[in-house]
Amino acid sequence: MNYVLFALVAVGLVTTAFSRSDGDVPPPPPGVERPQYKITVTHNGKALGSMIIELFPDVAPKHVANFDSLVSIGFYNGTAFHRVIPGFMIQGGDPNSKTKPREQWGFGDPSQKRIPAEFSKIAHRRGIISAARAADPNSATSQFFICVADAPWLDGQYSVFGRVLQGMDVADRIAEVDRDQRDNPIDKVEMNIVKLSGKERIPTKK
Repeated sequence: MNYVLFALVAVGLVTTAFSRSDGDVPPPPPGVERPQYKITVTHNGKALGSMIIELFPDVAPKHVANFDSLVSIGFYNGTAFHRVIPGFMIQGGDPNSKTKPREQWGFGDPSQKRIPAEFSKIAHRRGIISAARAADPNSATSQFFICVADAPWLDGQYSVFGRVLQGMDVADRIAEVDRDQRDNPIDKVEMNIVKLSGKERIPTKK
């Protein structure tokens, strides 16, 4: 089952100068601390940079819990950003992208736990993280995408569960790597994700 963004078909791409998505993201409720993670990226084995992301357990608790549990077991380490489209988004997190042939990247593992949709009013602006899925709105698993430009046609159709706090320049570089006709990078763009705690966390707007 291919986890693609079905809403992309026949829609013009939107570009923007925004670097963050603060305008549409409500502050967390009192007492809620949004978890942060560091995504370190390499391209063809060479360091490309890192991104700090923040997730929204108050907006999409099931998606956040699933992501957090996968990070805790090192699931994402060695997976790829297997689909990159300049002016739109970068997508990754498929277990097939660890060791299986590139032709299988993006199709996921049928044994993976599916997460039901958690749609919200948060818009798909530059820097937003949302859950990739198949045609069924309740088919999200481990794959996610990061918007590198505003994508309003996705609003209310995909589950937003986080945003990039720092490192959108890295996301932009990922989006611009050489790719094939399937938008799969020619040279692997690999990720490693760890959860941040204490002084590792960066301040956010409340």
